[in-house]
Amino acid sequence: MCEVGSTTIAYYYFDFRDTEKQDRNGLLSSLLSQLSAKSDSFRNILSRLRSSHAGGAWKPSQADGALTDCLRDMLTLPGCDPIYIIVDAIDECPDITGNPSAREEVLELVEELVGWRLPHVHLCLTSRPESDIRMYLEPLARLQISLHDEIGQKKDIIDYINAVILSDRRMQKWRKEDRQLVIDMLSEKADGM
Repeated sequence: MCEVGSTTIAYYYFDFRDTEKQDRNGLLSSLLSQLSAKSDSFRNILSRLRSSHAGGAWKPSQADGALTDCLRDMLTLPGCDPIYIIVDAIDECPDITGNPSAREEVLELVEELVGWRLPHVHLCLTSRPESDIRMYLEPLARLQISLHDEIGQKKDIIDYINAVILSDRRMQKWRKEDRQLVIDMLSEKADGM
């Protein structure tokens, strides 16, 4: 990437069904893997990390900061073109256990990334508008877009619910009033999602 002059995009989705994809280490490991696949320079940095941890025989812990340091080493290489990092569904990080919680650790990483002030690195973060997430992200955001209460977002959700319910063979056998009740309740409870 740095050698040939291109743009790189790294994407991460916090998956509520996969506990390994709900924390800072999962995010960092994925970003490092994606970036190293795009550049020999990045691959060399990741290789050094692997070598310093018994050739990959043991994983760096979050406490030692090695993954974060590795990401910073990649992102601060001189001469790199734009890097876009998209982090989706931060709200899927658990915020109930640990001090700090998995979610707090992810938000602290985001804070750290922004604090590096790298002009070629661009972050796009998505989440439901939960108060703890807003508390961290609002002061960091240069641009903030909320789709949560947008009419178009709500209409798309209602259209999707209608399409699913009206195309389901089992539901087609239901009384019209029952189908409409399900559509109304799901639309009302969707809460922008």
